[in-house]
Amino acid sequence: LGVDDAVAGADVVYADSWMSYGIDAQARAARFDALLPFQVTTDLMRLAKPGAKFMNCLPAMRGEEQTADVIDGPQSIVFDQAENRLHAQKALLSLLIHGTVA
Repeated sequence: LGVDDAVAGADVVYADSWMSYGIDAQARAARFDALLPFQVTTDLMRLAKPGAKFMNCLPAMRGEEQTADVIDGPQSIVFDQAENRLHAQKALLSLLIHGTVA
C-alpha cells in the first residue's frame, strides 16, 4: 500500500513527530528525506472522507510531518486533542496523589 491508499476514505489522519530531541544534523536530514513522501498535505487530506479530521499528538513541526495549511486548517483538531489529553493527565495525577478523581 502507498500513502494515498492508506488515507483514501479515512475518517481520521494521524501524524506523529519525525524527529527526536538531540538528533544530529546529518541524521535529521536523512530522516527528513526518508519521511517526506509521508508528509500530510492538503492534497493527501482530500483523499480522506469529506469531513475527515487531522490529528497530531504534538509537538508538531509545520513543514515536516504535516504542512502548515493542514495543521492550521479546518480539519485539524490537534489543539482540542491536546486539551483533552491535558484533562486526562490531570485526572490521572489526582487519582495517583489523592486516590480519587476530583
